[in-house]
Amino acid sequence: MQQLIYFLQKFKYFLFFMLLQFIALALTFNNLNFHKSKYVNSANSLTGGMYNKVSNISEYFSLKHTNDILLEENTRLRNLLQQKNISIVNIDSTVVDTINYFQKYTFSNARIINNNYAKEFNFLTIDKGEQDGVQKEMAVINSLGIIGITDNTSKRYARVQSILNKNSNLNARLKNSQYFGSLKWNGLDYNTVQLIDIPRQASIKVGDTIETGGKSTIFPEGILIGTVSSVNKNNAVENIINVKLFNDMSNLGDVYIVKNLHKEEIKNTENLINE
Repeated sequence: MQQLIYFLQKFKYFLFFMLLQFIALALTFNNLNFHKSKYVNSANSLTGGMYNKVSNISEYFSLKHTNDILLEENTRLRNLLQQKNISIVNIDSTVVDTINYFQKYTFSNARIINNNYAKEFNFLTIDKGEQDGVQKEMAVINSLGIIGITDNTSKRYARVQSILNKNSNLNARLKNSQYFGSLKWNGLDYNTVQLIDIPRQASIKVGDTIETGGKSTIFPEGILIGTVSSVNKNNAVENIINVKLFNDMSNLGDVYIVKNLHKEEIKNTENLINE
């Protein structure tokens, strides 16, 4: 015991120094771990933020590709639906070798690259042309309804006469009663077109749906147009119906081009009858 006391007394300064060293080292390691943890957390936060930004940017640029895929799929489904509808209608008819004989319309997708809507005679430009099978007098629609008719084509592009054109004259009807007339535009409001030549005895209510009548070689029957917003009954012969369009004609993007496969046959038949 005396030897231990002697040892402690003799080396007390050295032992005290070593104790301080141990405490200092412990504090240093603890501090380093704290800073290391903070550094790792900060680095992870920064890296995670960068990955998130990169992911968002990647998702943004992939939207166009995804949208193109969806548009192509919608086009394929429209064509398939056209075939299915026709096949059901003809289920009791004479059997033929191919369903394509009965199919009347095909659909292809395009995108509007220029759009005028504030003039009296408005046109649009789409990014598909003759090399894509686009011809004059083909219907242009989207998921909300009609847009116009192609009136001029080049190799890669086509011009579309908008329904917001004072020369536009389309066949349209009241969905509930099937009364049909002519759809025109008075050049005033780009959200509203006019349906004329509807007989006065037709029952018309605000909110009634207006759609294509199918009595032309351009638009298929039953394509949406808009709803009745007001009726002018001042005319003694006919009603003038204001139709609020389903489409926002100032904000158009992807569209479908509709081809009538029987168009030439119908025209040739009509020409023979008129001769």
